[in-house]
Amino acid sequence: MKCLLTALCALFMCGLTSAQDRASDIRERLLKGDKSSVIVAAHRGDWRNFPENSLEAIDNAIAMGVDIVELDVHRTQDSVLILMHDPRLDRTTTGKGLIAESTIDYIRTLNLKNGCNIRTIHKVPTLEEALLHAKGKIMINLDKADRYFDQVYDLLQKTGTTRQIIMKGTKSAEKTKAKYGEYLNEVIYMPIVNLDKKNAEQQIEKFIGDMHPVAFELLYKSDTNPLPKKLKESLDGRTLIWYNTLWDTMAGGHDDDASLKDFDNGYGYLIDELGARIIQTDRPQFLLDYLRSRNLHD
Repeated sequence: MKCLLTALCALFMCGLTSAQDRASDIRERLLKGDKSSVIVAAHRGDWRNFPENSLEAIDNAIAMGVDIVELDVHRTQDSVLILMHDPRLDRTTTGKGLIAESTIDYIRTLNLKNGCNIRTIHKVPTLEEALLHAKGKIMINLDKADRYFDQVYDLLQKTGTTRQIIMKGTKSAEKTKAKYGEYLNEVIYMPIVNLDKKNAEQQIEKFIGDMHPVAFELLYKSDTNPLPKKLKESLDGRTLIWYNTLWDTMAGGHDDDASLKDFDNGYGYLIDELGARIIQTDRPQFLLDYLRSRNLHD
């Protein structure tokens, strides 16, 4: 009996360690430019089953096997960073008013609403709570966090999650380096490039020369633009490609809705024709099921 208990404890600890190390494994795949699988990012967590930007939405994304969770950051009147997309409390909580004019004590009295605008039992998390909650389990893409990045970085160091973070932005390579400086030694930064703009290709090459990013988030409205297919070849082996499937004009019409009608014309097109190896979605379970059917995700 004693031997059995020892073995069970060992298995439990092994599983716990494995779960806590998962973020490091995903980060390593990004840094190595691993193209053997497709990395899945869940927009605002699994918000179809739990309130967006909630701890429970993060947990369900982790349970599914999602690799990156995208979260939004705002700051209260008393300088506490919380998870929320909108500058106002009205849409996603039972409260009202601007976050910047509300205290954390007031926000803690509120309940989050779900996607149907119905009050839930769930609460608004602080960024610190979310970082500790997700520590080691999943990579985190922080959106809107650049406005308070010195304060954000202090929290990352305090919680030991600095190497778990992805930041993205549209600034030039020069402005990005000037803004983030030494933070870029640990935080992964991915430029966002609109391929419908005239200088898009030159912008990408300058970023590669100046910063060697592990990936680019690329946007384009229509397949009449030849650049997405060209970049599949020119960026191969140099950096990974990230596409968003949240709505049609972000990925040439190959979005979540198109994928639900025909997976191969949606997600499949981005993967096979455009070389996507990171996809951000509002339908993480559908995307994961499709990738697993093709042996493109564990």
